[in-house]
Amino acid sequence: MTTLRRILLLIVATLFTHVSFAAKTSRPNIILLLADDMGYRDLSCFGSPAVKTPHLDRLAAEGIKGTHFHSASAVCSPTRASILTGRYPLRFNITRHFNDVDMWLPESAYTIAELLRDSGYQTGHIGKWHLGGLHVDETGKRLTNQPGPRQHGFDHYQTQIEQQPMRGQMGSDRTVFRKGGTVLLRDDQRIPTEDPYYSKHFTDANGDYAVELIHKFAKTDQPFFLNLWWLVPHTPYEPAPEPHWSDTANSGISDDQHRFRSMVQHMDAKVGAILAALEATGAADNTLVVFTSDNGAAWEGNIGDLKGGKTDLHDGGLRVPMIARWPARIRAGSETAAFGHSADLWPTFRAAAGITSAQPGNLDGVNLLPHLTGAPAPNDAERGTTFWQMQLYRSLQRHYLKPEPYATEVVRRGPWKLLALNGEPVELFDILADPHEQWNLLKEQSEVVQSLTAELKDWLAAPRVISPGTG
Repeated sequence: MTTLRRILLLIVATLFTHVSFAAKTSRPNIILLLADDMGYRDLSCFGSPAVKTPHLDRLAAEGIKGTHFHSASAVCSPTRASILTGRYPLRFNITRHFNDVDMWLPESAYTIAELLRDSGYQTGHIGKWHLGGLHVDETGKRLTNQPGPRQHGFDHYQTQIEQQPMRGQMGSDRTVFRKGGTVLLRDDQRIPTEDPYYSKHFTDANGDYAVELIHKFAKTDQPFFLNLWWLVPHTPYEPAPEPHWSDTANSGISDDQHRFRSMVQHMDAKVGAILAALEATGAADNTLVVFTSDNGAAWEGNIGDLKGGKTDLHDGGLRVPMIARWPARIRAGSETAAFGHSADLWPTFRAAAGITSAQPGNLDGVNLLPHLTGAPAPNDAERGTTFWQMQLYRSLQRHYLKPEPYATEVVRRGPWKLLALNGEPVELFDILADPHEQWNLLKEQSEVVQSLTAELKDWLAAPRVISPGTG
């Protein structure tokens, strides 16, 4: 064999290594990156003047940025349930965040992970869960009295044990992140002290295990679904490791703001490692990566000039950043102001995977894939009316008081957003003309109020899945 031929064969073999995984299947891999309590303005590509997020900015530059995407709730667990099921949280009687004791997503819920797994996808969950089932016995084995990630469709998972008083104490001590590896649960077993992840910061454990799974999944003939739910930038605010702590130092900010910025930058760096892993395995071009948040900003987050914040149903608590990149299908540098909702992810992922078999017809979300790939956004008739419901939280997780009047429900149809307390209307906004929710039109638009209130009452009266874990 001539030297020239050897060189040519080596080049071909190298190229094949990088493209072979993408060529194995036309079905895309799907990665969901979910931040925790990230405000609408907390990424530099969404206007943050404080936090540098170059890797998420790159994701937006190479894909599409959604500027009017909304979480299914203003608190954690309900939105997570909606993402996994494609349904409103109230369909499962989920009205508040779970208590880490006796609340869980019912096993009867058919999740997007189950759909994809049943259709030949490898599935993995990493990071925060907060949907029940993460308690262990004295040997470190997961208790089976509540369903956990595996019962909801994930072949592999790594998350923190969510058990009291352990989690509450770590929160009070501000060690949830820095000692996060010491309480990791992986595939139903607590990791031992000799495990290499035991000594890791929780954000590192999440990002590094995601990279590990991507390389593991890439060695097979199956596409994968990776569900990575960061804990960042949820409290407790803890200093991120170097270089992120020094990089975010500023004499004009509080200690908590410094911690917050370092945490976001740390997460962004791990997003960069995940994108690099996709490139190294040849999977980047045919992988749909979506980034969003479970609700609006808490204490140190940035909601821009929106109203409210976490625990409140004004748009500061509901409007969140959204980015989607799929180089094979989504035009780089795109942006959309179309309304989107957490429940839309289920039908969107189903469509991306090319699944056309009969599935439950009771989804509350709509398929956004045609719009993400260049078609017009769903019109008002296709979208219909959108609903939110949440148990009343009287305290706002911000540095100011919660806006009054209080609300426990929202109805949105076209430009109209109605807020209600226990089914009775309290505010009406034209959310397109008044995104800051300053002009209450309740008295001026009586016909709109009457129509939306009637729809709300019908929705509140609809049957729900009642289980011991949700009430």
